[in-house]
Amino acid sequence: MLGKEKSRIAVAMARRSYKTGLGCVACEELSELGAGKPGWLVDNSNLLCAIDTHSLLIANRSAILLLSWSESNGSPLKIQPELSPIDSESISAIEFLVFDDVRVIVAGTSSGYLLLYSLRGELIHRQIIYPGRVLKLRVRGTKKDLIQDSSPEEFCVVMPGVIARFDGSDIQNMLQKWFEEEHSRFWDKKPKSQDSEDFRNSDVKLPCQLWNIGKYGTCADAAITGIMPPPLMEQQSSQRYYCAVAIGEDAVISAYRLSEDKGRSLVGAILSKVVPATFSTIASFSKLIWRSEQTSPKKSPNKSDQKPQPFARAAPLTCLKDHPRKGEKLTLSPSGTLAAITDSLGRILLLDTQALVVVRLWKGYRNASCLFIEMLVKKDIASSSSTYADPVKSDYCLCLAIHAPRKGIIEIWQMRTGPRLRTISCAKGSKMLQPTYRFGASMSSPYVPLEVFLLNGDSGQVSILNRALDS
Repeated sequence: MLGKEKSRIAVAMARRSYKTGLGCVACEELSELGAGKPGWLVDNSNLLCAIDTHSLLIANRSAILLLSWSESNGSPLKIQPELSPIDSESISAIEFLVFDDVRVIVAGTSSGYLLLYSLRGELIHRQIIYPGRVLKLRVRGTKKDLIQDSSPEEFCVVMPGVIARFDGSDIQNMLQKWFEEEHSRFWDKKPKSQDSEDFRNSDVKLPCQLWNIGKYGTCADAAITGIMPPPLMEQQSSQRYYCAVAIGEDAVISAYRLSEDKGRSLVGAILSKVVPATFSTIASFSKLIWRSEQTSPKKSPNKSDQKPQPFARAAPLTCLKDHPRKGEKLTLSPSGTLAAITDSLGRILLLDTQALVVVRLWKGYRNASCLFIEMLVKKDIASSSSTYADPVKSDYCLCLAIHAPRKGIIEIWQMRTGPRLRTISCAKGSKMLQPTYRFGASMSSPYVPLEVFLLNGDSGQVSILNRALDS
């Protein structure tokens, strides 16, 4: 009887696949990345993927391939960054950056460099963040509405024990300037070959904030979850404070309060004001006693000595150590209030990032990956025969999609404590992907819910998980 029940469930799952095919990205260029072998997409840890609404990025250690499933006659674009052979530099992270009318490719390297490319493969910007391997590129922002204050849109670079934050407006201004200059060169009848390198080779650097979050050991992944209140003694501070959550080998979960500058603490303010004044008074007093006309020479800064950007203050908040458990992957919800963390023991922890408390736990999910998704819960929206209206945010519920590759399924769980809503079968060698946050999104435009895509590495098929629960 049990075998018949399992077969009935399998037939029902096959009849209702709960996903919609979008297209295929299979091409000859993928063979250079290992395509054609079973499991090539998921078994190779050096292969990186990122997706947009109509495009896909796949990269290995030395090349980036841009594919599109919506353009049948479009040929793939191959980008080969200039990497240092001395340092064995390689590509370690990739992502899309999407603004209102601008879309670019961003890559991080094992030497700590950030590279921005246009969709034609032109190098827009190159900047070193910090000596170390770039682990993750994160884009985050909350859609603005009249009810809830939103966090500023940001772009973060995660490295072992280090996190850097860029303001989205700074990147957008730089990109707009670059594209305006490229447009003016295109219409210039007498283009100057030297000018094409002026923007790229200039010393202009994108401003960023840098924090050391390695107090409890090097992190495997991290994210800034949003703005948090200042410490008790600094309630009148005008500076922003951010909360960061990190996972790693030594500490499964650790959290930090990030300050915008180095000396915002009360002790730091005392040290920065009182100590210099004390030394100045002592020096003046000694001059009066000894009547010394000698003054200590001031060392002029040497412009050629370029030191790494100093860290801003990161105060540890909490830490969870549970040897031999290790944190592996971290996924952040759109609002930043929830984080799904996978560990080395096959467990998935749902963390409340405001209370810093684990509110839910799943067991038995080895090598799992998680993505948040928004499901359409109001069935009358799609089935209504009246005048059609686009669903709004309140029509969706936040869920967590858990891909269990050993089981060959994707499970959809309602947040925070809801039931399992759906089980979707997927082929081996598949990978879940999610489009990056689009800068400039507002509540005035039709609401675009969180979507989850599925890439089948063996067939090259790209599909999207259906959002309606009754589909």
